[in-house]
Amino acid sequence: MRSKSEVVGTFPSLTQLLESIKVQASVTFGQAEDALGLEGRSAKLGAVDPTELGTAVPLPDPALVVLVGPSGSGKSVWAAEHYRPDEVVSSDRLRALVGSGEHDLDASADAFALLDQIVTARLRRGLPAVVDTLGLDPARRRGYLELARSNGMPAVAVLLDTDPEECRRRNRVRDRPVPAPVLAGQLRRMRAAAGEIPGEGWDLVATARHAQPEATHTPGARMAASQQRQRPARMGLVLQLSRFPWGEDPAGPARWLAAVARAAAEAGLQGIALMDHLIQIPQVGQAWEPIPEPWVTLGMLAGLEPGLRLGTLVTPVTFRAPGILAKTVATLDALSGGRSFCGVGAGWWAREHAGFGLTFPPARARLDELESAIETLRALWQPGTKPYRGERVRLPETTCYPRPVSRIPVIVGGGGEKRTLAIAARLGDGCNLPSDISTLDRKLAIFRQHCQQAGRDPAQVEVTVLDIPVIGRDREDAASIVEKLRGRATAAAFAQRHHAGTADEHIGRYRLLADRGVKTVFVSLPHLTDPEDVLCLTPLAAAFA
Repeated sequence: MRSKSEVVGTFPSLTQLLESIKVQASVTFGQAEDALGLEGRSAKLGAVDPTELGTAVPLPDPALVVLVGPSGSGKSVWAAEHYRPDEVVSSDRLRALVGSGEHDLDASADAFALLDQIVTARLRRGLPAVVDTLGLDPARRRGYLELARSNGMPAVAVLLDTDPEECRRRNRVRDRPVPAPVLAGQLRRMRAAAGEIPGEGWDLVATARHAQPEATHTPGARMAASQQRQRPARMGLVLQLSRFPWGEDPAGPARWLAAVARAAAEAGLQGIALMDHLIQIPQVGQAWEPIPEPWVTLGMLAGLEPGLRLGTLVTPVTFRAPGILAKTVATLDALSGGRSFCGVGAGWWAREHAGFGLTFPPARARLDELESAIETLRALWQPGTKPYRGERVRLPETTCYPRPVSRIPVIVGGGGEKRTLAIAARLGDGCNLPSDISTLDRKLAIFRQHCQQAGRDPAQVEVTVLDIPVIGRDREDAASIVEKLRGRATAAAFAQRHHAGTADEHIGRYRLLADRGVKTVFVSLPHLTDPEDVLCLTPLAAAFA
């Protein structure tokens, strides 16, 4: 039987963490019983009877998670299986840090004072805090609850309802067993706590054997992932390149791009899309970072991996005359054997227009240009060379050779609810929307109304989304990516924005997108540096193939 210290491990950089804490807890847990009143608190996320659970219960993440169970019930093992060592705050480990060892009871007061301080600091930053103590003291539990409330964090109680005989057996084989009378008292207190906790005001109460953390940015993802495994939905994934860190490849840009294309094909992705900007945008990187002309780059990629679809997401119609864009895309389609698509939008960034001597009309005029551009593309891609007279466009001839090999999908990018989505509904083969579920639901409803007003079946327009996920090998890896990339944003905010998680968690999130009618996800990896980083998408592509 492993000792608690062997299971939980150590607190990396604990000294640095404590040095950074400048504010003491506003409510100390030792004073909590007299100071707190929990009546009338915020509505619960849900209450679960720990004796009636039959399926997995999702725990909000991040949250304050308080483990409740006697010695030998398996609290530390459960915590280590579900959370990172930095997220677990253990009274035993802190006794070892401030005293002579985990069993140094004389160090308990200092250990718990330190525990309170660490939990307070983590909750203030919106980070998960898993409290690994006995959890049997109601006054201390109320203190934890109040601390979570004051920091706007969900508060969860996880009960370790291990059979008492098993607790005794585990205790007997420990190097330093708890005295039998002490354990007996803990077991009696556990029975009482199981009756007290449901009425204490926790957002969620669950037993450990059923509880699983689930990111608050995507509620329902775990159940959706299970549904995808049992009844798979099909959906395509396309790699969207917005960063080009090829400077680290000694062979240069061409080799880096070729390696990315090979990795995309190996991962099972359907294609590659390039962001069309003249200067790297601030949402992605620095202005001096490379951002290649996309159609030239796509021409190179066309000869590398014959199975990949190729196009932009999205090309501003203010960058190129519509006829030139039509010629460019038709040429790419011919060279790639019919694998091109064209994402178009009205453009939004004035700086790059000014820097390259391009006009940047007001929004209404740019949207007019978007309609005219789509009409011009369609006209020049049609068979024959006859003149064209349309709603906005008149051409004396439509001589554009080579012709596209097949019908080129036009994807309208942009979420403007009055005009852009109406243009997509009338003229587009697809629309591109944000991947955030609540935003997507709102815009999808508006988009479908525009389709009905245009007399068009919404199913005729493919719904696509742009997603910018952090995908880690495990929870630890996802957290390290967040820490590396977050800049001035808090870790909690960056993780929320990029839905940081494991591939399985993203499979559940993508199933929620598929259930809403999304057919293609354009995936832009913020942590893409080495071409092999693309392979993190392999399990997602396989799940939806």
